[in-house]
Amino acid sequence: MNQANMEEEIMLMKGNEAVAHAAIRCGCDGFFGYPITPQSEILETLSIEKPWETTGMVVLQAESELASINMVYGGGASGKRVMTSSSSPGVALMQEGITYMAGAEIPGLIVNVQRGGPGLGTIQPSQSDYNQATRGGGNGDYNTIVLAPATVQEMADFVDLAFTLAFQYRTPVMMLSDGAIGQMMEKVKLPAPKPRLTREQIEERYPWAASGRRGGQNPRVLTSLDLDPAVMEQHNLHLQRKYAEIEAKEVRFEELMCEDADIVIVAFGSAARICRKAMEDARQRGIRVGMLRPITLWPFPTQEIQRLSETCQRFLCVEINAGQMLYDIRQAVNGKRPVDFYGRCGGMMPTPEEVLTCLTNIKD
Repeated sequence: MNQANMEEEIMLMKGNEAVAHAAIRCGCDGFFGYPITPQSEILETLSIEKPWETTGMVVLQAESELASINMVYGGGASGKRVMTSSSSPGVALMQEGITYMAGAEIPGLIVNVQRGGPGLGTIQPSQSDYNQATRGGGNGDYNTIVLAPATVQEMADFVDLAFTLAFQYRTPVMMLSDGAIGQMMEKVKLPAPKPRLTREQIEERYPWAASGRRGGQNPRVLTSLDLDPAVMEQHNLHLQRKYAEIEAKEVRFEELMCEDADIVIVAFGSAARICRKAMEDARQRGIRVGMLRPITLWPFPTQEIQRLSETCQRFLCVEINAGQMLYDIRQAVNGKRPVDFYGRCGGMMPTPEEVLTCLTNIKD
């Protein structure tokens, strides 16, 4: 379908497919990726849709994850909306490129559809890349904005949001999904398309971008390298000021039934979907349970958890890992309330019944 004839529409599709369709519609200039389960449908869907024929979007299967992230570096440095996607071991290979992008202040989107680890692990869903995403898996003092979708709709919505934040703050943004959301099918409202920016529009909006044109004064070189430590320190301080601004302005979360809650569950992504059912079942049993779902894992909703610690009795952290977000919750609570944990790891998913049992036990 020609982009001019595309309108907002509702479709049934997988989370991975939603990412691909949203990328085409939000004016993405290029996708560079490498197949790995459970995210391969992103590249496959783009290959089927052939956006290079309708919007001019480049779709390239690179020779490796290392090549993919460096192509994103180059495209982002030119002011283009470019992205890649992979799953946990593949994103681990991209960490050098991600820290280079953070250091050079280059925007870009990395979609991680997580699977169990460590190492090659399993192809089943997991949330065990939380630390890698939120604390920076590469070297140096840096952060990346991390968005955690919990629905197929959010898989679509967060593509454009990620690009908006990436260019607003000149930083890589990661969408941290998992194999369950990537593979499940739900109804999705796809946005009306927006055109890709022209070269002239890019040069006007992003004066920092490397245009590739020769002969101009002060050619733009975007790099994370500086041999003068005094200059590098000033650059690091600039980055820290930027991260402080992001923490002040870009915290996102969803809060459910916390007004009278004795126990507040903190969960993200697929775990939040499971916990919502457990919360509803607990309410039917007379246990006053609420839930806080972080949407940005970085910046983390620390202040909201601190506020809730003034009214609730305790917290329950539920994750599909061994307890990586638990540290951030306990740091936010600062000893004011007990923080319990329930999780499954290695690709195993908790059930609502398991979470309900945990809620019942900690209430007693």
